[in-house]
Formats: sequence, C-alpha cells, structure tokens
Amino acid sequence: MSAVTATVDGNVGVLTLNRPEKFNCISKALVRALNEGMDALESNPEVRAIVVRGEGKVFCTGADLTEILETREDQTSLHALLDDLLRALRRFETSPLPVLAAVHGLALAGGLEIVMSCDIVFAAKSARLGDQHSQYGLVPGGGNSQRLTRVLGRRRALDLMFSARWLGAQEAYDWGLVNYVVEDDALVDEAMAYAKKLASHSSDGLAMIKRMTDEGLDMTLPDGLSLEVQLAVDGLRSPDSSEGLQAFQERREPNFRTRQIEG
Repeated sequence: MSAVTATVDGNVGVLTLNRPEKFNCISKALVRALNEGMDALESNPEVRAIVVRGEGKVFCTGADLTEILETREDQTSLHALLDDLLRALRRFETSPLPVLAAVHGLALAGGLEIVMSCDIVFAAKSARLGDQHSQYGLVPGGGNSQRLTRVLGRRRALDLMFSARWLGAQEAYDWGLVNYVVEDDALVDEAMAYAKKLASHSSDGLAMIKRMTDEGLDMTLPDGLSLEVQLAVDGLRSPDSSEGLQAFQERREPNFRTRQIEG
C-alpha cells in the first residue's frame, strides 16, 4: 500500500497521507510517494488544484523517528534524507497549481512543515498545530525555521519553535497560520468545494498570481512591481484573458481552456 495516494475528483487532485497506523509520519517511502503523486497530478491536464489531507485520526505528527534513529549516525545519509524532504515540499510551493491543506487532528513538527508548504490551509475546529522539535532536543529540518518566520514574523515563529506549544485551530487562524476553520465533519467537503471553485478559474492566471507573489517576496518592492507588470502584460494578452473579458461583456460565466502542460 502506497504511503501517499493520488486520486482525482473532477478537476481536483487529492494527495492523501496514508500511514494512519503510524500517524502519517514522514518516512522515506512517504517522501517518494509525495513526489510520485505530484508527478501524476501535475501531468494530468484535467487537474487544476490539489488538496493534501491525512488518512486516519491525524494529519501528520512529524518524521518517522525510527528512520531518523537509523540514519542519524551517517551524516551523508541524514543530509540526503532532509534534502529529499525539502525538495518534495518545495514542489507544493513551485507547482503552478494551487495546493491546499485540509488539517484534522494533529499537524506537528514535520506535519506542520507540510502544512506550511501549501498555499491555502483549512483546519478542523478540533485540529492542533505546532512545532514540537525543541521539546525533544531536535531542530526543524523540513523548513519551519524559514516558512514560519515568513508567515508569522520572527517573534511569533520563535515563540512557536522555542516553546513547542500547540495552537488550537482558532488561535492558528488568529495568528494567520491557517485560512479557514470549519466544523470537523465538514473539513474535506469545505476544502474540496474551495478547490473546485479555484479549478473553475483560469489555471494560467492562478499560476501567474502564485508566481508573482512568491518570487516577489524575495525581491525589493520596485523589482517585485516590475515582475508584476511583466506578468500582467503576458496575462492580459492570454487566451484565458480574452475569454474572461468576452464573458464579462456577454454577462456569462467564462469557459477557460484546459490547463496546458509544458514539455
């Protein structure tokens, strides 16, 4: 049984962390399966958004410590393990598709690092999120020191990492860590409805918005604004833009073209 399953519901791809007996802990097999799942979904032109969720009682409680214990004595192997994880999570960020997380139960340590790599986060009311590395003398290795700081600011990020405390879903929302808090039994339905709404938009347009936002974060404001203008000019001359403007004039819903796969 694969550690991650990739399925398609309409125009939405679903990646399900599928190690419920191990609380969906991150293993080498799970990282490989994440990459394979992304390959399958990104190469499918019908898929226009992705939802990441967990099977069982929790979203993900972090790394599989059995594998960490087996690997930690060899520096090269440990470096490779963390590099593979970082590459897999970067795929969520660099994908042209919107990637959503649907979080229930616990998202801790490496589980939070998966969440932080996604574009939009839905959390069940009973969900709890935290970086608990420091509680056990560990440090983040899947991106929390960088992504938490960018999302929360330095002080809140350090508070979360230093204290190892868990945030309830509402507090995580108040901090800006999640976008939506929903009833537990409505989590997947709400996330899927949102993803299907995004799937009805222009895939090219959403990819441009994601690119200008993410690349602009690492630029000066003038350079970021120049990038926005450059991409906006391309966007305003695209087939989807033509369809959108025509639909507006005709007072109807636009019918955007199938997502184009590069290569």
